[in-house]
Amino acid sequence: MNFIGDIKSDLQKIKSTLPTNVTLVAVSKTKPNEDILQAYNAGQLIFGENYVQELVDKQNSLPKDIKWHFIGHLQSNKVKYIAPFVTLIHGVDSLSLLKEINKQAQKNNRIINCLLQVFIAKEETKFGFDYNEINSFFNTGENLKYPNVNIVGFMGMASNTDNTSQIKLEFETLAALYKSLQQKNNFNILSMGMSNDYDLAIKCGSNMVRIGSLIFGNRNYSK
Repeated sequence: MNFIGDIKSDLQKIKSTLPTNVTLVAVSKTKPNEDILQAYNAGQLIFGENYVQELVDKQNSLPKDIKWHFIGHLQSNKVKYIAPFVTLIHGVDSLSLLKEINKQAQKNNRIINCLLQVFIAKEETKFGFDYNEINSFFNTGENLKYPNVNIVGFMGMASNTDNTSQIKLEFETLAALYKSLQQKNNFNILSMGMSNDYDLAIKCGSNMVRIGSLIFGNRNYSK
């Protein structure tokens, strides 16, 4: 657990550098409730989680005005656990997942906000739709088949590389796709950028960044 002053000061430091149109998602995966409460008490309301069971446990025990974003790779058979409360799902990377989200949203009498994850990295370990699939999805009217899903934009993860030029190109390409479809589809979120590249992502057009280690410190995956 971090010291209270560390989380609060680090959070405020990051927020002070963000443009007013950029939303901060504090990535709290693997972090204890105490750390999340420190950020919450410092004014942070949006938190991102990668693991369904961990998210459900935290939602049950933490303040109810927290806006929970699911930012990890979501399996279709686990959508039902977060459908009653999740604010935004970042990583919708297949039609089968989209159909399941729509189904579970209907069961909960909700419309769930989602971002389509676009594959922009030069890494096979990343997930997402490619550009042709995205254009086909909207041009054929496939996007109209999910009344309980509100697609509000795109999410992308750049390659894990030190090559800034490559990362910049990946961000700019996704930003161009976002702009080309934004007006017609009422998009308002382009989620790009994490702790190591969020400054560049914002320069390329991102208006939502996912930052964890710069706020909470390094994660412990051993538990």
